[in-house]
Amino acid sequence: MSSDLKVLQVIPKLGYGGAETGCYDIAHYLPENNCKSFIVTSGGELLKFVDRKKVKIFRLPVQSKNPLIILINAFILTGIILVYNISLVHARSRAPAWSCLLATKITGRKFVTTFHGTYNFKSNIKKIYNSVMTRADLIIAGSNFIFSHIKKNYSKYINEKKKLMVIFRGINVDYFDPTTKIEIDEKKLLKKWEIEKDKKIILLPGRLTSWKGQEVFIEAINLVNIEMGYEAFYAVILGSDQGRDLYKKKLIRLSEQYRLSKQIRFIDHCNDMALAYKVSDIIVSASTEPEAFGRVAVEAQSMEKPIIASNIGGSNETIIDEKTGFLYEAGNAKSLSNKILKTLNMDETLLKSIGNEGRKNIVQKFNVEKMCFSTYSEYKRLLN
Repeated sequence: MSSDLKVLQVIPKLGYGGAETGCYDIAHYLPENNCKSFIVTSGGELLKFVDRKKVKIFRLPVQSKNPLIILINAFILTGIILVYNISLVHARSRAPAWSCLLATKITGRKFVTTFHGTYNFKSNIKKIYNSVMTRADLIIAGSNFIFSHIKKNYSKYINEKKKLMVIFRGINVDYFDPTTKIEIDEKKLLKKWEIEKDKKIILLPGRLTSWKGQEVFIEAINLVNIEMGYEAFYAVILGSDQGRDLYKKKLIRLSEQYRLSKQIRFIDHCNDMALAYKVSDIIVSASTEPEAFGRVAVEAQSMEKPIIASNIGGSNETIIDEKTGFLYEAGNAKSLSNKILKTLNMDETLLKSIGNEGRKNIVQKFNVEKMCFSTYSEYKRLLN
C-alpha cells in the first residue's frame, strides 16, 4: 500500500506558521516511506526549502476566498488528481478545503482536513463556511482543545462514517536543540538587537496582533519594574506587524507611556528562532485568545527555557505547570508580572531543572517524527 500512496496537500501559502511547517514536514516524510508527495499552494517563503526531487509543487491561487476562483481551483485540482492518480487529498485551510471537497467528490478520492484553529464565527453563514473542515473522511485536530471545540460547535456535520481524532502538532527537536547553537552566532544576534548581555532577556515571540497579548506583556513589564524598583532585564517583542502599522504604533506609544523605550526592543523578524530562544532567559506567550496548539510554548521547552504562558488553549496541554513552565491568568497583567518576578528570582539549579524537564516533555510528546508517523499511519488506515 505505502508505495502506491500518493498524497496531495493543499495550503494557501507555505510560510512559517504551524499549519505550513506541518505541511512541509509531512511532505518530506512521505518520500522517506516510499510514498509520492504533492503540494498545491500559492507561494510562500518556505517554498525555497522544499526538496523538488521529493515533492512536486503546483502553484494555484488557493489562498483566494472568491467563490469563482474556488470553483476554478476545484476543477484544476480534479485534473491533478486524475493525471497523477492521487490517493487522498489533505486540506489545511478553509478556502482551499472547499475546492478539495468538490474535487474529491468528483474523483471519488479520500479527503482529509486538519483543523488548525478555532475559526471564529459570528453568523450562521460563517459557521457553514468553516464547516468544510468537518466534511472530510478524516478530521484531524491539533490538540484536545481543538477536538473539544469541534465536538461542541460542529457535531451536526460529523456522522459515524467520519473519523475525528487528535494528532498533536510536532516540532523539529533537532533544530530546537540548545546544544546546536554556537556562541559567536549568539553574539551576532545580540549585536543586531542592540543588546548588551549584562541583564536577562525576556522574549515575547508572535506576530503583532492584539490577541497575541503584546499590550498585556508591556503592562506586566511595567508592573515588574515598579515591584523591583529598577530595570533588571531587557524585553524583546519579536514579530512582524504584517501591515498593522497602527497597532505597532500603539504598542510603541504604550512603551513610551511607561518609560520603557530603552528596555523594550521591537524586532520584526528573526531567521533563526532557535537562536532567539537560546539568547533569551525567559520566554512568554501572552495570548488573550486560545491558541490552537501554541508553538512558542513547545519550542521554548525544547530549547530548555522557562516558558510563561496564558492558561487557555493548547498551552494547558503542552506545559506541565510548575514543572516545565508556568501558566498565568489570561489577559491579566498582574498575574503575568507575578510569574515573571517568580522566574527572575529563581536560582539557576531550579531553572536548569525546569529546562531539562521541558525538553524531555517535548521530545516524548510533541516531536515532529511522532506527528508525521501518526498522520502517515492514519492515511494508510483510511485507504485500507
